Amino acid sequence: MRLNEPVKKVIQNFLVIFASIIIVITILRQFLYPDMAFDLKSIYILMAFSFIGALAGFILNSSINISEKNMRIRMAIHFIALETILISLGAILGIANSTSSILILALQIAVIYAVVRLLSWNNDKKVAEQINEGLKSLKEKGGEL
Repeated sequence: MRLNEPVKKVIQNFLVIFASIIIVITILRQFLYPDMAFDLKSIYILMAFSFIGALAGFILNSSINISEKNMRIRMAIHFIALETILISLGAILGIANSTSSILILALQIAVIYAVVRLLSWNNDKKVAEQINEGLKSLKEKGGEL
């Protein structure tokens, strides 16, 4: 893997996470706090949370091939680490200062995590299909694998 690949992955994850956060919070605010607007400070906090979430993605990276079971364990560790880090940061910043706000934040993190994992799975599926098509094409041309 080239050096810039992990950086590109962090940037891509940051953008997906940030967009997901904005969408989820906008929808939830329509129901919970319809008169609340985003201010500049909130946007910067969301950007920081997105960046931390993207950086935590290194837990999932591996330079060696690992089994599906080990990957699922890493995903569970990643999810728990994200919940812990982001809720702790929310408590420090005063965002999550009650049980209900902690639960709402935890739910938002879980929903965003599910969206990001789904998008990542879909992207990985497309890449696998492209690789398989390339291998079929190579095999049909008489090349060796």
